[in-house]
Amino acid sequence: MKRKVGFKTLGCRLNQFETDALASKFVNLGYDVVEDSKDTDVFVVNTCTVTNQSDQKSRYVVNKALNQGHGGMLIITGCMANHHKEQLEKRYPNAYVINNDQKSAIPQLVEAHFNKEIKPSNDHKGGVFSYAPAAETFHTRSMIKIQDGCDNYCTFCIIPKVRGRAVSRSVDDILENIRQVVSFGYKEVVITGVNISRYNDNGTNFSALLKQIVDLDLDFRVRISSIEPDSFDDEFFELLKHPKITPHLHLCLQSASESVLLKMRRMYTYKLYQRIIERLRTIDPLFNITTDIIVGFPEESVADFQQSLDAVNEMQFGHVHTFKYSKREDTRAARMTNVVPEKEKTKRSEELRQVAVDAKIKYRKQFIGKTQQVLIDTVKDGYSKGYGEYYIPVKIAGKLKKNQLYNIQILDMENDSIDPCLRAKIVE
Repeated sequence: MKRKVGFKTLGCRLNQFETDALASKFVNLGYDVVEDSKDTDVFVVNTCTVTNQSDQKSRYVVNKALNQGHGGMLIITGCMANHHKEQLEKRYPNAYVINNDQKSAIPQLVEAHFNKEIKPSNDHKGGVFSYAPAAETFHTRSMIKIQDGCDNYCTFCIIPKVRGRAVSRSVDDILENIRQVVSFGYKEVVITGVNISRYNDNGTNFSALLKQIVDLDLDFRVRISSIEPDSFDDEFFELLKHPKITPHLHLCLQSASESVLLKMRRMYTYKLYQRIIERLRTIDPLFNITTDIIVGFPEESVADFQQSLDAVNEMQFGHVHTFKYSKREDTRAARMTNVVPEKEKTKRSEELRQVAVDAKIKYRKQFIGKTQQVLIDTVKDGYSKGYGEYYIPVKIAGKLKKNQLYNIQILDMENDSIDPCLRAKIVE
């Protein structure tokens, strides 16, 4: 009987990439792979630690599995494993707590465990780029990791501590990874990393890498994951016109207040951010910009917060991830004393979320009557669902094939006040 390994992934697309690569490796080793802990021989929790809430969610997943009777091998990995390693080892003494730089060696660790070759240990070596291209994943898009770590050291962010200094994967490895996943049948690749705009491999920067990617003589489209607005160049803007590159960027803002951005130690100004958006919208008036905004950062005034509210309407964001500021020890912001009360942070968060929902609805309505090419990722009774070039959810009546592209026309929008899906029909 096959052994079964389950996964739960929290946090960013980089974690999703690493989970997909691990899952595919387990499939090649003969395991059944699932997305929960039920009846599994191994359960891997790929954690996030970007906020206190992320830590709570990660602990909840582990506790839930144990409370539901998981008695197999438990592996806790990801950024929380780096940040709170000793705590986790003390709290879960029978678990393997695996750092990010050892994560890629988890399949070898599991095999050795079942072969009774080792006792629980964290000494297996991996490497942040030691992941084979994933043929079997949980997604219809293939994540392509190009970079890890960050050197920016924003005052609120714990990621440089848990992911380390910025390192870039070699161009040749990235291109070969894409060739392989396209040969597996993937129609879309997602370029991901911690700070991909700072990619540099022996003088090849992000724009130069992107040019080599789109020049591959293969049939696929490219989606760029979360990116910082501090290192755009003219070549990058020109490349965004390429038909292989989807008109969507998750462009991190965090605040529209110049004074707050300075206190956050962000590497750009709001004025620069505005100019970037203006240029993107000259490429395509419907270019989808999604973003992150932190509310309640220490010393954020009512006026500062209002600037972020105004920016959501001004920029016509397609979606806003709203975060209440979360104090992280070992960051500069943790030492700031003029904190915003929790009740006020909650109030601001709710207000921003509502403004963001209104902006999202307004943005999506612009697509009614237009055509797109949708990649199907969900097929259920009576309908299929996927995402078009602009990364907006689209629902189509009938059962279509997963991981296939279809030309569709947008008919209308569902009556959903939080995340309305566009309804469409197939067109020739």
